[in-house]
Amino acid sequence: MGMIILLSFAILMLRFGALDGLLPEKTVPESIVYGEYDVSQLTASAENDLIKQGYEIFRNTPLHIGPKQTDSNQIFAGNNLACASCHLNGGTQLFAAPVIGVVKRFPQYRGREDKIGTIQERINGCMERSMNGRKMPEDNEAMVALVAYMDWLGKTAPSDGKIEGQGFVKLELPNRAVDLDHGKKVFEQQCTVCHGADGQGQKLADSDLYLYPPLWGPDSYNNGAGMTRVITAAEFIKGNMPFGTTYENPILTDEEAYDVAGFINQQLRPTKANREADFPDLVKKPVSTPYGPYVDPFSEEQHQLGPFQPIMEFYQKEYQLKKTK
Repeated sequence: MGMIILLSFAILMLRFGALDGLLPEKTVPESIVYGEYDVSQLTASAENDLIKQGYEIFRNTPLHIGPKQTDSNQIFAGNNLACASCHLNGGTQLFAAPVIGVVKRFPQYRGREDKIGTIQERINGCMERSMNGRKMPEDNEAMVALVAYMDWLGKTAPSDGKIEGQGFVKLELPNRAVDLDHGKKVFEQQCTVCHGADGQGQKLADSDLYLYPPLWGPDSYNNGAGMTRVITAAEFIKGNMPFGTTYENPILTDEEAYDVAGFINQQLRPTKANREADFPDLVKKPVSTPYGPYVDPFSEEQHQLGPFQPIMEFYQKEYQLKKTK
């Protein structure tokens, strides 16, 4: 019983810590180095060839498992984004959801499914949401290669896979709703040079692949992806955008990241089927999840645009009540 209580407490703390945007930003000591990641330096072997294949799929996903793949049986990604569109620098950029050490962190409990899941299931979550596609069989060659590449990235990570720079930076959330007009101005001033005035991204010269991905529209992530949460998107933007930003030297203020994230996520994008089945235990649903159902009395609009503090306070009070019973 004690272990169950501790597990429940840890899950709730994850909800009110990792997802609430109220924690201070993490810093990474200069001495922390997780490894060298130049796959071209790997010697020829069956194992290393698989790692290189995984890297290639990670960087050029549409060519291998997306719309540019000519074998329809091998198309799993439904758009032309790459894994590296979100997991920057081949999944090695700190505070850009790096995948360094991620394989060591699985099996892992995931609130969205309310169960312990595998790394393959986590990758398929991206396939169905960020890539707006379908699940890939766990024994598929591309899946095996992706896992091999991610495993290689974590070769010098701690045994539990937890690294400094994991996830995103944290914000001091404005205690107000998103200002969409301000968000639009920030987008026009800071984002259009790469993502275009229409938000549809920029393709590589003489290629159908994206240099900078679309932020909305038919070729972007769908409305069930984690990036549709304003808090998640704002944290990613703060530490990585616009071009030239680092987590140590952000360009946008917290308010600018917050408002432009809200503006981007109010634009039209593909629809994820069966979203209502997400987070079977609704208490574990992140407060900026932009779709219901919810266990709280707040509107869908407030879950999309804030202010989020009243929602957080509601859950904190509910948790305190349960502790006293």
